[in-house]
Amino acid sequence: MNSLQQRRDKKLTLFVISDSIGETAQRVIHAVLAQFPKLTEYDIKTFSFIDSEDVLTDILTDALKEKAVIITTLVNQTLNQQCDKFCRKTGLERIDYMSPLLDIISERTQQTPTYESGSQYQLNQDYFKRVEAVEFAVRYDDGKESKGFPKADIVVLGVSRTSKTPLSMYLANKSFKVANLPLIPEVSLPKEINDLENKVVIGLTANANYLMNVRQSRLNSLGLGGNSSYVELERIKQELAYAREVFDQTNAYVIDVTNQSIEETAQQIIAYVTNGE
Repeated sequence: MNSLQQRRDKKLTLFVISDSIGETAQRVIHAVLAQFPKLTEYDIKTFSFIDSEDVLTDILTDALKEKAVIITTLVNQTLNQQCDKFCRKTGLERIDYMSPLLDIISERTQQTPTYESGSQYQLNQDYFKRVEAVEFAVRYDDGKESKGFPKADIVVLGVSRTSKTPLSMYLANKSFKVANLPLIPEVSLPKEINDLENKVVIGLTANANYLMNVRQSRLNSLGLGGNSSYVELERIKQELAYAREVFDQTNAYVIDVTNQSIEETAQQIIAYVTNGE
């Protein structure tokens, strides 16, 4: 046997066969391959959305020619049985990621699996609503487009470092469309802020000393330590006083975020939105 043939025989070829995307198997494969840092000669071929016995036969025939390892995430029982029979007959090595666990769970729970391909990827109305809300939060973050305020479910106002952006993203993942605006005394409010009568407006405030420490930590993390009006206590007090005026003007529901997690603040907002309390 010549050296070229030996290299071909040693090369690892993996056939990933799925009646869905095949992402589950790919993740496990890459996690396993990471344990072999010196392994460079391998080939991964993915065959997604396989729903035909004829197509599966062609794939398995090619796998036999390449002496590939078969890795499946098939929930279709007919296809699974076909693959199992072929591999037993030909001696092809096969890993079935789905069937063993399906059988165990079915036996333990006395429930029958649905055997629906790609069920974890089935998109419903809630999913699309959540994606739309996240895209909305990104687009209208930090007051980038003032026309977002009339379209928002929730408008979040607050001075710098009161966690407006992460809070907006958290609420977006709960399907709320959120637009936020940083309050800066020297910057005029967009005209849209004056027309939020039917909107939920949230005002975020915090203890001045707490904000000073948070801002200083932020500057230090950016390598920008030193004197700055951004972290001066009197300046922060002025900003908070201005914010209170805006909160009064917009009839905002005010939340003190001092030493409070994003989750805690979000739960307060959700309770206010859903229960009016």
